[in-house]
Amino acid sequence: MSVATNADGSDEHVSFRAWVAVLGGAVGCFMAGMNVHVVNASLPEVRGALGASFEEGSWISTAYLVAEIIVIPLAGWLVQVFSMRRVLMVGTTGFVFFSLLCSLAPDINTMIVARALQGAFGGVLIPLSFQIIVQELPPSKHPLGMAIFAIANNVAQATGPSLGGWLTEAYSWRWIFYLQIPPGLMLLAAIGWATPRQASSIDLLRKGDWSGILTMAVGLSTLQILLEEGQREDWFSSALIVNCAIVAALSLTAFVVIELRKPHPFINLRLMRNYNFGLASLMQFMSGAVVFGVVFLVPNYFAEAHGWNAEQIGALMIPYGLVQFAMSFATPKLMKWTSVRAVIVLGFLLIAAGCFMNIHLDSDAKANVIVPSLIVRGIGQSFVVVALGVMAVQGIDRSELGSASSLFSTVRNIGGAIGIALAGSFVVERTKLHAARIGEAVTPFSPAYQDRMLDHVRSIAHAQIDRATALWGTAAAPVRERALGMINASVTHEAMILSYSDVFLVAGLTMAICAVGGLAMKARR
Repeated sequence: MSVATNADGSDEHVSFRAWVAVLGGAVGCFMAGMNVHVVNASLPEVRGALGASFEEGSWISTAYLVAEIIVIPLAGWLVQVFSMRRVLMVGTTGFVFFSLLCSLAPDINTMIVARALQGAFGGVLIPLSFQIIVQELPPSKHPLGMAIFAIANNVAQATGPSLGGWLTEAYSWRWIFYLQIPPGLMLLAAIGWATPRQASSIDLLRKGDWSGILTMAVGLSTLQILLEEGQREDWFSSALIVNCAIVAALSLTAFVVIELRKPHPFINLRLMRNYNFGLASLMQFMSGAVVFGVVFLVPNYFAEAHGWNAEQIGALMIPYGLVQFAMSFATPKLMKWTSVRAVIVLGFLLIAAGCFMNIHLDSDAKANVIVPSLIVRGIGQSFVVVALGVMAVQGIDRSELGSASSLFSTVRNIGGAIGIALAGSFVVERTKLHAARIGEAVTPFSPAYQDRMLDHVRSIAHAQIDRATALWGTAAAPVRERALGMINASVTHEAMILSYSDVFLVAGLTMAICAVGGLAMKARR
């Protein structure tokens, strides 16, 4: 143990080795968290270089996420069996090796397999970073530890698109995988020096909760495939999605029943009965859905509505990352001045306010509108990640910290996957609805329609004829069709922008509900 307690109950200083372990874990969390976002920014280039179709290319992300979401809940149990040092060493080594294999992949099949294995080995890094903080640091240092965790987690989301876009434009998409190697080697050095050696408990493998592990793996993997591929497969019109939904529902139901009935489950779902942990996990799920969904929406908004490229979008996200870096360190001080509960409520209110700032988007709503809202949301997100993590582990027995960290990370990832899927589907469906409503006002008898039609006709035919009104004859039918197509494109564009506004409205309302939930938590100063 690196933390001792005096007779009066006050905590002694934390050793340098413990801080190195905490910072090393944060590096691993940053690597794993950034990996999805840095790759997503360059998927078109990766698909093109490997000769893959859009559907094949989508599995570059899906394979990673499916493997990662299976391993995250297992992290705490793996530590019990093999020790923290071994799990981190093997996980980091595998992550670095398969990052290198991804960069050298000659075809799409090799890339998908390498990405799945990269996700499997990297899946332990996020929950074990959380676990190291709560185990190696005394409660008085948890706010600072959670600030480091928040920086690693949040800044990874913000810098991923920026780094991915810049590296792809300046060098090659292969450099986004080379990028993982230096921090991976740093993490190996930190683990090797700072993490104590412990004996393995291999006998736990024989007593393992294999039925729970199997139902969890099948349930979460099919759920992730459903969420990732649902939009592309037109949801339940696809046999694949229907089958995934059935298997996920049955497997996850069986998993919950098994874990609640077993005396020694591999992940203790009974922790949800702990008032603060259960409520914090619910808010973690909802905030994960909103944060991941919004991070997914913003690049798509600029790409679809304004035609920006990956490098431009990445530069836009820089303020979002910088403000989270700064505010994560300010959050522990704020928690001392007020309370953990107050910071949670304030954080959710700021995220909600940032979302509400984007509910009136229009064709002119570019960086001047989005960047201020990103900064407000970034401040709120820093507050929530730090304070919610501190609140969640209060009162949790030390022996249950492995299950708690795995469970807390899992609900966030599941919430994020659901948030991304819902955000994408919501935009598509609301675009159709708004296009139909706008289309009702677009009639040949509308003065606005006639003016816009004449403008388009003139723009098409000004070099061919002096008077645009003469083009209304039969001979000018192709020109009229082109003008109608331009009007239809304008209607669709405006409908799409309105649909993004709607998503931000729903996200803001969700965060406002979480702020109310924060008031119900049992707070300590």
